[in-house]
Amino acid sequence: MAQRTTREKPTGSRAARPVPFRQFILKVNSRCNLACRYCYIYFGADDTWRHHPVASDDPVLLRAAERIAEHAAGHALRDVAVVLHGGEPLLTDPARLGAAVGHVRARVPADCTVHAVVQTNGTLLTGERLRVLAAHGIRVGVSLDGGLPHHNRDRVDHAGRPSWPAATRGLRLLADHHRDTYAGVLCVVDLRSRPEEVYESLLAFDPPAIDFLLPHGNWSAPPPGLPGPADGPAPYGDWLCAAFDLWWSSDRRRTRVRIFEECIALLLGVPAGTESMGLQPFTAAVVETDGSIEQVDSLKSAYEGAAATGLDIFRHSFDDALAHPGIAARQAGRAALAPVCLRCPLVEVCGGGQYPHRYRAGSGFRNPSVYCADLQRLIRHVAARLAAAAAP
Repeated sequence: MAQRTTREKPTGSRAARPVPFRQFILKVNSRCNLACRYCYIYFGADDTWRHHPVASDDPVLLRAAERIAEHAAGHALRDVAVVLHGGEPLLTDPARLGAAVGHVRARVPADCTVHAVVQTNGTLLTGERLRVLAAHGIRVGVSLDGGLPHHNRDRVDHAGRPSWPAATRGLRLLADHHRDTYAGVLCVVDLRSRPEEVYESLLAFDPPAIDFLLPHGNWSAPPPGLPGPADGPAPYGDWLCAAFDLWWSSDRRRTRVRIFEECIALLLGVPAGTESMGLQPFTAAVVETDGSIEQVDSLKSAYEGAAATGLDIFRHSFDDALAHPGIAARQAGRAALAPVCLRCPLVEVCGGGQYPHRYRAGSGFRNPSVYCADLQRLIRHVAARLAAAAAP
C-alpha cells in the first residue's frame, strides 16, 4: 500500500463523539475513458491516481466488504450506502460490481440495508449492462454538464472526441427502459451556460433527481469567475438562484434538486446537510483500488496528498479512520470554521461551505469558502421565496 502524508495539518478540533461512516465509496477503477478538461482528479493538484492499481482486485473487494460490515455491526447501523466510483467504474465488468455489492450485503447484519449506486459518465451504459446492474440492486447516477451537446464540450475522450452521443444513448436507456435503476444526474455549474437552458435541457432526460455542484476550487486555485471578496460579486449564486426560481415556480415539480431541497430544510430548522451545506458531520470514506482508506476525492483539488490518511483496510478499521485528524476536522462542525463564519447569521445553513473550497495555501482550511458570496446569495434568495410563500 502506498503510504502518504499530508503537507498541511487540518484545522479544527474533534467532534465530541465521532459519527460513524454511512457512505463507503469504493474506487473500483482508477482510470477513466474520458479526459474532461476540468477534472480535478486527473488534471488537478494531486496525481496519486497514477500510483494506484487500475482496478480493485478480489482481496481488496472482499476486505472492504468485511470492514464495512464490521463498522455497520459495531455502530448498529440500519443502513449504509455503497458508491461504486472511479475513474469510470463501468470500465469494470458490471457483474464484478454486482459481486462486490453482494459481498457487502452478505456480511452486514441482517437488519442493515445496503443502498448501492454506481456513479458513471454514462458513455458505457448499454441495455445489457443496465440489466446486470438492476439484477444486483445497483442504481445508476450519471454525471453530465447539461442536456445539450454544447453544455458538455469539455467532456471529451482521450482523443478529444465528444462524449455526448454515447452519454445521450445511456441516458435515454435509463429514462425510457430502466426507470427503477435511474438514480439521477450530477451537474457541475458552468457559468458559460445559461441556467434556464441547462435546467430545462436536463428535464428532457426525465431524471428523478438533479444535484447542481460547484466546480472544485479554493482561494489558491480559484474556480472560473472567482475569487472575490466575501461580499463581492456572486456569479455562481446568481446562476443557482435562476435555476431555483424555475424549479420553485413550476406548476409540477418534475424532479428533485438536492441543493435546493436541503437549503430549504436547513432554513426551516430541519436537520439536513450535504458536503456543501449545513453543519451535520460528514460521514463518507473512500477505499482506493489498492485498499487505501482516504477522505473524499474533492480534497484532492487542494494539494497533493490532501485526501490521504496513511491507513488501509488490511491493517486498519473504519473506526481507526474516524480517529484521523483530517476526518475529525470534517466532523468538528463549528469548531472547524473561521471566526468570520462563526459571526455570520447564515452559518447554520451554509455550514462554512464545502470543506475543500475553504483551502488557502499557508493557512489551511480555516477560511470562508471561496464561494462565500455565492452561498449567501443563494440562501438569502431561497429564504425570501419561502417568506413570500408563507405570507398571507
